[in-house]
Amino acid sequence: MEQTIMAEIYDRLHDIVYRTALAYCRNVQDAEDITHDVFMIRFEREDSFPDAEAEKAWMLRVTINECRDLHRRSDKRSAVPLEFAQDLPAKTDAEIAVCEAVNLLSERDRILIHLYYFEGYSVREVAEITHTREPVVWARLARARKRLKKLLGKEVLP
Repeated sequence: MEQTIMAEIYDRLHDIVYRTALAYCRNVQDAEDITHDVFMIRFEREDSFPDAEAEKAWMLRVTINECRDLHRRSDKRSAVPLEFAQDLPAKTDAEIAVCEAVNLLSERDRILIHLYYFEGYSVREVAEITHTREPVVWARLARARKRLKKLLGKEVLP
């Protein structure tokens, strides 16, 4: 693959791949490693995509799979401390509290919340990326919002 094309892909998708890996792993170093691995996989792939959105969805799917593989390989089942607030552009105590509360959710719920609220994907798109049916995504998002409301004592996500 040509370097200019690789640079364009990297510039366009780096942030979303990194943020997704960070939301999943809750560890900056692991997120950086996974981001690197995902781009290496992409650059080794010679196939083209029908459009930028298809490529982005594929990259997110690979990111999630790499995160899961990392957890399986290292058998990380317990929570890892995360300096999440320093990596996000959170400006208020309320935003920091929301980020911390999201980190307390299960791995599955964190990724759904991240893709839907922070990355702006529709439920249909989240279902495609996570290989889950739409009604299941709706139900899990509703339960995750309830957990967040319980943790924070108020409704924070629409």
